[in-house]
Amino acid sequence: MPKVQVLNMEGAAVGEIELNEDVFGITPNVHVLHSAVVSQLAGERRGTQSALLRGEVRGGGRKPWRQKGTGRARSGSSRSPLWKGGGVIFAPKPRKYGFKLPKKVRRLALYSALSSKVIDQQLIVLDALSLSEAKTREMVKVLKALHVEKKAMIVMDEVDEAVLRSARNIEGVKAMDVAGMNVFDLLNHDTLVMTKAAVTKAEEVLA
Repeated sequence: MPKVQVLNMEGAAVGEIELNEDVFGITPNVHVLHSAVVSQLAGERRGTQSALLRGEVRGGGRKPWRQKGTGRARSGSSRSPLWKGGGVIFAPKPRKYGFKLPKKVRRLALYSALSSKVIDQQLIVLDALSLSEAKTREMVKVLKALHVEKKAMIVMDEVDEAVLRSARNIEGVKAMDVAGMNVFDLLNHDTLVMTKAAVTKAEEVLA
């Protein structure tokens, strides 16, 4: 089973935690990770684009000129897609782009994302994370002590308003509880910071 050091908010090692091999110790499945990210991003597309088909454009009911004898190409409507002001061929219509993956595939994608953080040594486990007040500088101080310099994702076992409010104004930092964890955010952030309680809860929920 993979083991990771447990740090305090000052960045000092205070112990070690043994991670569940089924959740944090598998070989990441790249194809499943890609499918999960595509599914998540597709579900966020609004799909509100719309254009008028030939039959929906106003006017064009009268035949512009007779069929034969004019020397011009035959035409039945001034709202043909070939004409200016005409309809659109295969016009886009409002639709849903999202698609669902099987539950086992979604869970395997989470396992793969979490395991990749362990493999790449991008997982930091804190013994606890609590702030006396919701101040951005307090969170900056914690991240600096942990040597987090790039995009970071902070995961707690339960929602902590002080932590959420302290992290939301820091560029590249996102805080959430275990229930909010998703593959895209895990892969989109360079460092994953989890509390010890969050690790235990994630193993209980996902294992």
